Parts: sequence; C-alpha cells; structure tokens
Amino acid sequence: MTTERFELGLNSFGEVATDGDRLLSDAETLRLIVEEAQLADAVGLDVFSVGEHYREGFTDSATPVLLAAIARATQLIRLGTSVTVLSTNDPVRLYHEFYTLDAVSGGRAQLVLGRASATESFPLFGYDLADYERLFEEKLDLFMRLQREDAVTWSGTVRTPLTGQRLHPRMPEGGIPTWIGVGGSPNSVLRAARYGLPLMMAIIGGRPQRFAGNVELYLRALERFGHAPLPIAQHSLGLVADTDDEAVETWWRYWQPVVADLARERGFYAPTRQRYEAELDGGALFVGSPETVARKIATMARDLRLSRFDLKYDIMRLPRAARARSIEQFGREVAPRVRELLSKEPTHV
Repeated sequence: MTTERFELGLNSFGEVATDGDRLLSDAETLRLIVEEAQLADAVGLDVFSVGEHYREGFTDSATPVLLAAIARATQLIRLGTSVTVLSTNDPVRLYHEFYTLDAVSGGRAQLVLGRASATESFPLFGYDLADYERLFEEKLDLFMRLQREDAVTWSGTVRTPLTGQRLHPRMPEGGIPTWIGVGGSPNSVLRAARYGLPLMMAIIGGRPQRFAGNVELYLRALERFGHAPLPIAQHSLGLVADTDDEAVETWWRYWQPVVADLARERGFYAPTRQRYEAELDGGALFVGSPETVARKIATMARDLRLSRFDLKYDIMRLPRAARARSIEQFGREVAPRVRELLSKEPTHV
C-alpha cells in the first residue's frame, strides 16, 4: 500500500435488478446504473467501474457508452472499467472511445484491461480461443504504444499494421490510467510489471492472502524492469447492510443461485451454506455491517499492500433498494472507517 489516500470504488457488471417482485428490463437496469453511479459520487467514493459481458442478465456490453452517460450525470468520481476484454477489442477503436470518455468527463477516465474469464466475446466478434494469449499480448503492446508514443509503427499477426500512425484527437501525454487485471496467473503479473502498469487483482473466491505471492512477484518484477512501485488493487464481491445478519441472508439469497449456475457451467464446487460461511469468515466475500466490511478490507489492505479496493456490488436479481443501501453505506460509513483503521496501522510497499 502506498502512503497516498486509500481509494475505494464500486464495480458493476450491469446485472439485472429487481424492484419488489418485478424484474427490471435491461433498459431500466442501465438507467439504474447511472443513478447508482450518481449515488456513489454523492457519497464520496473514488471510482465507479463497469465491466464487459455478453450474456443474458448482463447489460454492460457497451461500456464506453454507459460510462459516457454516467460522466454527464456525475461530478467528481473517476470512471473506469472493471474489465475491458482487450483481446476482442480493437486497440485503435478503444483509444478513441476512451479519449472521448476522458474528454467529456473532464479527465476522469481509466480502464482495467484483461484477457477475459467469460469468453462469449470471442465467437461473437469472430476470434479463436486458441489465440487467447497472442491476442492479448499483441493488442496490449499496440494499445500502450498508441497511448505513450506520438507516431506509431507497429506490425503483428492479429490486425493490420500501422506505419507512422498518429491518432486524432490526442489523449493526454502518457495516456489515461490503465491497469492490468489478473485472476492469479503469474504471467499476467509479470506482464503488468513489464509494461509499468498498476495491478488489479480479481479475487472472487478463497482466501485473498493466497495472492500475497503475486504481490511479491509484482514488486520484484517492477524493480527488475526499472519501474517505481505502482498501485495494487483488489476487486471482490460483497454487500453492506445495517447488520451482519441482514447482509449475510440477503447476499446468500441471490449469490447462491448465481454460483450454482456457474458451478454447473464451469465444473467447480456447488455453493453450500458451509462454503458460503467459510467465504464470509476468511474468504473473498465482503458481506456484513459497515464495521465488519471495513475491518475485513483494512486487513486485506495490510496483507496485500493495497492502494485501492473495489466492491462488486451488484448480483443477479438483487433488489434495487438493497443495492442503493449498500452503495450509500459503503461510501458514508465503510470508506472513512477503512481509512481510519489504516491510519492507525499502515503498511507500505
């Protein structure tokens, strides 16, 4: 963790909400996300990020468009992506989209680049999963050169070459804040260090402390590549409510069917109540009262030397009232309490 102010943000995957007994439409959910970003801005959170998915129940398939709408509805909060699937995006188009977002938001744009854990975008946009690694590596190289160089000459195997290409309009010098999202792969950690990019760790299950080895690897690699220490962040799921019991029972009601579906799809463990409670106690679910969630975030910040924590607050069919209450408490109660706890016992990279 750096000596700068610890940052707290929210992530949305655009998951469809409910209002009473009624499932919101996709369009209503998109408008709700704009309202939730406004609330996050009002309660003083640092970042609001939106993912990129292409499956039923998710509405975040046009992330830059949604973030631009949020930009016009907010004042201070920074706007980013919880993941941009660079492998199936074109780096030149992405550059222009995020230049535009940065311009209309007054310099508040940032993004997290990832290889994708959900792979629907590959067949949708005509890419072969066999090229998973090569697509990301080549497109990352081009995207970062477009941000960092004035005129780019580049050739690779995944798109047409560029010769002395200077894009217009121009991003600010050096580009916009760009993170590399990792799910645990050491190669991804080394890639972030090689490019001198901050590290966003997506920790959605198990003990977060198991990522401590990746943190050490990242810091050693930054030094080896000649880069100064850079921010390290964590993205995890959770819910804040008035009491621990309310949060635990509410999240279980909506988390359990989502994870059951994922278990069938991907072949991992079924979400039993025992496993759920283990995730609450020492795992990667940040569910509870403001004090419980704040203490758990502060512990992770010390153990993993974090500069930022993002809470993924929406999950399929979670009522809009519970979402709003979670956002409000995360900003007004959890965030200041985390900073208070860390001020008493800080750690430094």
